[in-house]
Amino acid sequence: QVQLVESGGGLVQVGGSLRLSCAASGSIFSINIMGWYRQAPGKQRELVASITIDGSTYYADSVKGRFTISRDNAMNTVSLQMKTLKPEDTAVYYCRTWRAQIGYDYWGQGTQVTVSS
Repeated sequence: QVQLVESGGGLVQVGGSLRLSCAASGSIFSINIMGWYRQAPGKQRELVASITIDGSTYYADSVKGRFTISRDNAMNTVSLQMKTLKPEDTAVYYCRTWRAQIGYDYWGQGTQVTVSS
């Protein structure tokens, strides 16, 4: 089992910044992808950003240029730096680690991000 614990969510004004962090513990498979998803009320969960073990990144079009994902492989952590936040970024943000080929797939509990105008 793998446990993922997110931190760093909260309330921020439009244009502000937040940094989310996620720490993994337990039986971690070293070659994995780590990422952040979000789910707004009434909407489907969507992938925001992901990063592979070698640092290759993916960003949703809606966050490109504003969000930056990073990871520390030694510490088993992944972070999401969010800048120039917009009301539409309001959502519960979830950390995920996965490796599809072997059924390795774990989610955190989620952390609320609210951007107020």
